[in-house]
Amino acid sequence: MQIGVPHLVVPARLDEGRESEEPPTQYVQRLARAKALEVWQRQATLPVLAADTAVVVDGVIFGKPRDRDDALTMLAALSGRSHEVLTAVTLCTERGVDSALSTSTVRLRPLTAAERESYWRTGEPRDKAGAYAIQGLGAVFIESLAGSYSGVMGLPLYETAALLRAASVPCGVA
Repeated sequence: MQIGVPHLVVPARLDEGRESEEPPTQYVQRLARAKALEVWQRQATLPVLAADTAVVVDGVIFGKPRDRDDALTMLAALSGRSHEVLTAVTLCTERGVDSALSTSTVRLRPLTAAERESYWRTGEPRDKAGAYAIQGLGAVFIESLAGSYSGVMGLPLYETAALLRAASVPCGVA
């Protein structure tokens, strides 16, 4: 991990469906907490950190695309406009459970249909919220970012480090 914390990856096993009328901020916060608690209940020997990210445009959550058509629809909706990226992070330790939320605004430049199709063919959008990766080839579409680059990637490092320090888990530089 970039902030110097040794870690293991343990996938959570839970339904990530959105509850009826659930606002996007509550959705990502609920999922991050549920993921952390699910893994914590299976193994409470180490701190458990979990996160969840959603791309939001016009109040609609764009998660990972189901297929090509879903990805192309998402990219078309994001083309030439701004959207929010919400990433919640939760830490479970023997001291308890704490969470933080990162909110960023990203603007994509206008994308042609050919660019959207070509990007889909790279494979990168298949498992990314909003069908793009700021840390990958999708970076060429980013016109501006206000907020956390790492939060848009899926783990807001400032908020994560604050949670770890509060729980006395060493991270970063002394």
